[in-house]
Amino acid sequence: MGLRQFFTWWNGWTVGTQVFTRRYGEKVGEDEQGNAYYQTADGARRWVIYNGVAEGSRVPPDWHGWMHHTFDEPPTKAPLPRKPWEKDHRPNPTGTPDAWRPPGSLHGQAERKAVVGDYEAWAPE
Repeated sequence: MGLRQFFTWWNGWTVGTQVFTRRYGEKVGEDEQGNAYYQTADGARRWVIYNGVAEGSRVPPDWHGWMHHTFDEPPTKAPLPRKPWEKDHRPNPTGTPDAWRPPGSLHGQAERKAVVGDYEAWAPE
């Protein structure tokens, strides 16, 4: 365990989570991203140990439903039926290089068009 992981929760599981997971956790499965899912012996508490940065949008819908007790069985035992029109789960890209940048954005690639005569800037008197 690195020093960074010891002091920050967003770089993986903390010491307290490691102790609790080893003592009370039963591993239920993993998703495509390598996130590991656990529950207590009675199934009352469920949690995820992220493989990398702790970001809630990285939990796929089927695991999200299991974690929130919408489904009793985990997706490893009872996978959700998929429709042919459903797309694969993608985490929220906000704040990453993959985020959408509209035309004219300060972080975008495109140049903003020059303002024409229909705009008059406010100036304090």
